[in-house]
Amino acid sequence: MKSYRYLHLDVFTDHLFGGNQLAVFLDGRGLTGETMQAIAKEMNFSESTFILPPERKGTDARMRIFTPAEELPMAGHPTIGSTYALARSGVIGPDCDTFVFGLGVGPVPVSLSWKHKTLNFAWMTQPNPTFGEPIADPAGAAAALGLSTAAVSGTGLPVQVISCGVPFLFIPLTTRQAVDGAMLDTDALAAFYESSKKAAHGVFVFSAQPGGDKATVYSRMFAPSLGVGEDPATGSASGPLGCYLLRHKVVTLEKARAMLSLQGVKMGRPSHVHISIGATKNEITSVRVGGEAVVAGEGTLYL
Repeated sequence: MKSYRYLHLDVFTDHLFGGNQLAVFLDGRGLTGETMQAIAKEMNFSESTFILPPERKGTDARMRIFTPAEELPMAGHPTIGSTYALARSGVIGPDCDTFVFGLGVGPVPVSLSWKHKTLNFAWMTQPNPTFGEPIADPAGAAAALGLSTAAVSGTGLPVQVISCGVPFLFIPLTTRQAVDGAMLDTDALAAFYESSKKAAHGVFVFSAQPGGDKATVYSRMFAPSLGVGEDPATGSASGPLGCYLLRHKVVTLEKARAMLSLQGVKMGRPSHVHISIGATKNEITSVRVGGEAVVAGEGTLYL
């Protein structure tokens, strides 16, 4: 049998048992894509990653990312978490301020901040956004969440698909209570996608209602088609979220440089996803998502 070592991390949190769980296989050489998919299903986290030698110039490592159901071209919490795993294992040292992953969307740079030779924070850069046309069907969006039409239409904001590498359906809600009360109806969601002629990897719901915290928005994400009923922290959706908030003037240009999405609270795994959008008055010029991670444990898988 061959053995494959992995680290288990909690991502977008600074303490154990918060954030989003991740398994990072530090050396994925010798594994086929089918085996990686089977391992991800076995681990049953939102994602598992497999680190491989770089395949193209200008990258430091190739990384493949799998949910329990399929491979993704990019993702946020796997990128941040894998950076922390490589720092913990000594592959990335404190003299490194940028590490570049080769992902399905191309090279993805991660900026590193260190404190006493320990990785303190990581920012990933995502592709600039593509915006779908707003969907004029708040009732259909609300039905997919088991909520009243007013919970969506009362925001005055559009329902929209946006992608910074992976497309998500963004549904704004009036209150945090509505966010917590959302229950995804997959049949109603399928009908909504069919009628709107849209598709997305996941459904991201959020409210800009202030709470007793520093969060810009309070959020949840559902992705049953990926084998993820609900995700505690979704970095690949958080970049587009920041672009949405700026495009629709929920935040100012200045505020867009430092936003916080509080996700996973309903699941009992609070996650703090930092978002920074660079823009001129007419164009988004950069998308970054950042956070912290902690190592929860490690193990060896035998094949």
